[in-house]
Amino acid sequence: MKHLLAAALAACVACAAPAFAERSDREQPVNIEADRLTVDDRNKVHVFEGNVVLTQGTLSIRGDKLVVTQDAAGFQNGVATAAGERLASFRQRREGSAEYVEGEAERIEYDSRTEQARLFNRARVRSGGDQVSGHYIEYDAITENYLATNAPQAGSPGTAPGGRVRAVIQPKNDGQPAGAQ
Repeated sequence: MKHLLAAALAACVACAAPAFAERSDREQPVNIEADRLTVDDRNKVHVFEGNVVLTQGTLSIRGDKLVVTQDAAGFQNGVATAAGERLASFRQRREGSAEYVEGEAERIEYDSRTEQARLFNRARVRSGGDQVSGHYIEYDAITENYLATNAPQAGSPGTAPGGRVRAVIQPKNDGQPAGAQ
């Protein structure tokens, strides 16, 4: 069970950000705390419910529910969700940096077969000072490409005004103070 969760969830968080996640996290044990756990070994489904906290090295995933499934070929899918107005979240340190990548959404999904992470509804990803928000954010770990889209109805809760996606990209500082040459 630890191997299944480690592969699905570490990949979920590591691929939901535009920077490489801490590589050593994959070699750390997975610790999960929840109010309830249901295991269906026959169908390869693990359901964690109630104040779920997953940690693996610098990786942290929080939500009200976490469902991990495995298909016949051994690929895992992880889905973290939150109830009410809360959001599921992840946080992980970037490789070789003190910076963290953080994301949140009503639902965070990861498909290990395609190596894609999808954040649904009120989705936000932050890395350093850079931010991306929208109704839906998808990150492809193979191509390292992002897709962010607006909500089907303009002005849905949690999106930028007019239902548009929003990105804030900070200038890269070369170590010189502003205005210095």
